[in-house]
Amino acid sequence: MHTIWKGSISFGLVNIPIKLHAATEDKDVKLRTLHKECNSPIKYEKVCPVCDREVKSEEIVRAYEYTKGKFVVLDNEDLEKLKRENEEKAVEIIDFVKMEEIDPIYYDRSYFMSPHEGGSKAYSLLRRALQDSGKVGIAKIAIRSKEQLAVLRVYENTLVMETIHYPDEVRKANDVPNVPEADKVTDKELATAILLIDQLTTDFVPEKYTDDYRTALLELIEAKRAGREVVAPAAKEAPSNVTDLMAALQASIDRTKPKTKAGTRKKTGSRAKKQA
Repeated sequence: MHTIWKGSISFGLVNIPIKLHAATEDKDVKLRTLHKECNSPIKYEKVCPVCDREVKSEEIVRAYEYTKGKFVVLDNEDLEKLKRENEEKAVEIIDFVKMEEIDPIYYDRSYFMSPHEGGSKAYSLLRRALQDSGKVGIAKIAIRSKEQLAVLRVYENTLVMETIHYPDEVRKANDVPNVPEADKVTDKELATAILLIDQLTTDFVPEKYTDDYRTALLELIEAKRAGREVVAPAAKEAPSNVTDLMAALQASIDRTKPKTKAGTRKKTGSRAKKQA
């Protein structure tokens, strides 16, 4: 597994040398853009609209636009110095909290952490301490020129670092338009909705969820590459445009009734009537 960062975890006076590895991977199918006439890949050139010519890499500088059309130019030396100063810092655990106190909206990316030379015992100590305490660590780390907040936790006997957003990076839910302030549902609608949730409730098994679009796209690409005739898949049943909420809920329940013995289905129907 490729190492993307080397450093150390520190909490109190304990220091653990570690390596960081990406825990997830992007499996999106990447498509190139071609010239339709000759199927040549399209090149994207950097052109200055004022000088009306292509600009070379050594002519490009980075800047911050503090107002429309006005910039503060930043020297590469200043940026590299700032980057080095931050990346030399360890992953410093600031606090320990209960994981359920962190709303999932804060989570960003996941990284596996492995012990570096001489760090196995301290690594095991932190892992066991997190497991037995039921806590996770809140830390700071600089990755790719950005200081990030992170959560350190245990996942299948491995320490995992989850980068999380700062509070000012999460937009306010109160700013979302057209959210009803009060519930406008009847007891009957609520009972039926809860029944539908009960019927669809199961254990979380990640392996049962697949990217159907990616699978279909890869099959299409392979069929075209092999020169086979492409056959469109059977169309899925379109959702009915039901405006009656109760009718939609009942139709959903009818579709999700377990196909088992008649007695079981009858019992489910009785429960629906009772709750309704």
